[in-house]
Amino acid sequence: MDPEARTETGQGLIRPLRPADLADCLDLDRRALGGLWSETQWQRELAEANRPGLGIWQADGLRAMACGWLILDELHITVVAVDPFFRRRGLGRGVLAGLLAHGQAAGARHATLEVAAPNGAARGLYAAAGFQEAGIRRAYYRNGDDALIQWLKLVR
Repeated sequence: MDPEARTETGQGLIRPLRPADLADCLDLDRRALGGLWSETQWQRELAEANRPGLGIWQADGLRAMACGWLILDELHITVVAVDPFFRRRGLGRGVLAGLLAHGQAAGARHATLEVAAPNGAARGLYAAAGFQEAGIRRAYYRNGDDALIQWLKLVR
């Protein structure tokens, strides 16, 4: 992912996440996901080339982000987060679509992710993108929630 790539849209500036974005990623992670990852995990996520990430920036900060891991011909999506005050405006759809397009351009033929079974909003987002449920991981999350495994075939 070209770290200098940037696209201005009606949603804001979409660009790759970089190591310099650490504080913004930690802040959005805390507000949107309750602090899913530690600072060390975020440092690694932002530094490694096989871990693409995109963010949507508006005038006062990072509003949405999506990250994944490229593993052979698969894009494993690890995070999709939207600022709670900016939800239901298409930002999640925007960063997810951008990450999927990047994965496909990098040779991924499939995308996969886990989503908490009770998270109806995220499940709706992924269903709208074409993901289908392929399995379940019982008590996968810290709070005991099950994870639904979802897959999407990326069409060239």
